[in-house]
Amino acid sequence: MSQAPTHSRNIVAGPTKMTPSEAFVETLVANGVTEMFGIMGSAFMDAMDIFAPAGIRLIPVVHEQGAAHMADGYSRVSGRHGTVIGQNGPGISNCVTAIAAAYWAHSPVVIITPETGTGTIGLGGFQECNQLPMFQEFTKYQGHVTNASRMAEFTGRCFDRAMSEMGPTQLNIPRDFFYGEITCEIPKPSRLDRGAGGESSLNEAAELLAKAKFPVIISGGGVVMADAIEECKALAERLGAPVVNSYLHNDSFPASHPLWCGPLGYQGSKAAMKLMAQADVVLALGTRLGPFGTLPQHGMDYWPKDAKIIQVDADNKMLGLVKKISVGICGDAGAAAVALSQRLQDRTLDCDSTREARAEKIASEKAAWEKELDDWTHERDPYSLDVIAEAKAEKTYTGGEYLHPRQVLRELEKAMPEDVMVSTDIGNINSVANSYLRFEKPRSFFAAMSFGNCGYAFPTIIGAKVAAPHRPAVSYAGDGAWGMSLSETMTCVREDIPVTAVVFHNRQWGAEKKNQVDFYNRRFVAGELENPSFADIARAMGAEAITVDRIEDVGPAFKRAIDMQMNEGKTCILEIMCTRELGDPFRRDALSKPVRLLDKYKDYV
Repeated sequence: MSQAPTHSRNIVAGPTKMTPSEAFVETLVANGVTEMFGIMGSAFMDAMDIFAPAGIRLIPVVHEQGAAHMADGYSRVSGRHGTVIGQNGPGISNCVTAIAAAYWAHSPVVIITPETGTGTIGLGGFQECNQLPMFQEFTKYQGHVTNASRMAEFTGRCFDRAMSEMGPTQLNIPRDFFYGEITCEIPKPSRLDRGAGGESSLNEAAELLAKAKFPVIISGGGVVMADAIEECKALAERLGAPVVNSYLHNDSFPASHPLWCGPLGYQGSKAAMKLMAQADVVLALGTRLGPFGTLPQHGMDYWPKDAKIIQVDADNKMLGLVKKISVGICGDAGAAAVALSQRLQDRTLDCDSTREARAEKIASEKAAWEKELDDWTHERDPYSLDVIAEAKAEKTYTGGEYLHPRQVLRELEKAMPEDVMVSTDIGNINSVANSYLRFEKPRSFFAAMSFGNCGYAFPTIIGAKVAAPHRPAVSYAGDGAWGMSLSETMTCVREDIPVTAVVFHNRQWGAEKKNQVDFYNRRFVAGELENPSFADIARAMGAEAITVDRIEDVGPAFKRAIDMQMNEGKTCILEIMCTRELGDPFRRDALSKPVRLLDKYKDYV
């Protein structure tokens, strides 16, 4: 057996004769690529053959959608590129959903899409399709290699643009362009410094903050991406302002800080919402103020109608797009926070005199919310009360009990290890988890964001674990979403990537079924799921598994699964048997009460 050569990260300098495959790989090396996710294919095999000596590990997955989600998770944890590749045609089309999710997460994922050869394009050959249009809605830039001599140029540009635009880019390469002989120079990566914003807009914002009686800061994903937690903290402390997390960015401010108040949006913190409602000036720091994260929740239309809104975003197109604003600052969240702090440092602020009273209000609202969560052990709507009663008479197959999701989420919260990374899928229980997920450091929480696709959480946390193997990695998924992603358990086992997956086994598509409860008189169509044991499936794949059906076992089982991950290098699937109770719907404005005009359907209202 031949021995694989040791790899080298030294990059050739100056114009050099090489093959296009070598130019491609050398440009990956120049951009710091050490891991790539995908499934091998003949379309890029000539380049793949030299990945190992270049120091690049191609991590083979079960399905390419999982590969692109892994690249997303890798990127969100590391702050670097995530890279995904696949065979032309079906391998590439399998990635579309995950690239859309990465787009809405602002993840600099580079998807490399080898294409049918130039000699047969348009003839409808094997695995041929037009690969650029399918990604045009979900990429910041699409590079199409038009000549083999330009391989390094287009490759480098895709990596540069992914970072400068903070989103996915596509590198499309006709498969015959990997071969031949060219002379080229490997481009050095270009990284832009982002400024604080314009002087006039910063000055205007500082004036508004100086005169604010009750300022509130929304800390968004831009704070995480700018590594600007400390800058946000300094500004919040100068103002004595409560800080709320933007929707699904629970890691954008440390939960132990006295000014932290929790997330806005679906199933967010009532404390955060009640304090937001009192704001006269809101500083939206590094957030586009997406519509789903500012909708009424818990029966509260909390967005302050008369408040002055200052919005900071690195993308000028987001300023004032969703919410009417008073001042828009196009700049880096961290740099803008520093610039505002400097402007306020030596000034007397209107809110200085009320600092202690506001601190007491913040503490009391947070305490009230925590007590409510402690007491909120199960859902209280009529449907949930009915299914709870049914569950009490029903035992799981192991003789235990079906558990209340809220109790489970609270116990998981208590057992979370330090430095944990958590990804959540789409679904009813996963979304209720928004009330319970708290973090101390950034790059710790990953959700499917605005695209909202099922099957997101598990592969994303696998990619996160590859980027940060020293950190505990946990995914949350309901049984519906788990069915879309459980096959990647084999990737964890084969590639020695230990993670912990929590599966809420409640035998239903909960989020959509809630609409059938609220709008369709409990006429359940395609919402019920009768599943096998997910623990048994996990064991068959070579992973460890624990089934939990007693509330007192949730914390210990979770800690055991984390111990297996961190100390034994094992993936463990934690299957938690839950009742079919359901939390609030995603959006009460998403559906209308049914109207039937034909006699045959008159009873279906």
